[in-house]
Amino acid sequence: MAIYECQKCEREELVPRRFRYHLGPTCRCPICGTFRVVRLKQRDKIDRMHGGFLNLVERVVGKNKLYHCRWCRLQYYDRRPLASEMPVPVPTSTPASQPAATEVPQAPSPQEQHATDHVQ
Repeated sequence: MAIYECQKCEREELVPRRFRYHLGPTCRCPICGTFRVVRLKQRDKIDRMHGGFLNLVERVVGKNKLYHCRWCRLQYYDRRPLASEMPVPVPTSTPASQPAATEVPQAPSPQEQHATDHVQ
């Protein structure tokens, strides 16, 4: 169970974790929730296989993408890519976010000041 608390009203809500781990953009372990999983080419006969209806749905929808959690030693199917395969968004800089380059007027050097005095 995951327990969430609202910061405004301080109400607590219990949510089953295993259901939450099947949501999101990247693959997660359905038991511990870690993102540090690896993709397997074929099933390992030593480590256990995750069962259940959601694993069957993930196997059919995910085109047999098999993953392995290093911490739980669990094999399972998932439709989503690994977190390491997700593209990293490049921050775009807008002209409004960058400070404007302002030129600071410099005082004339003594030679320039002397030259302008004779011209006048």
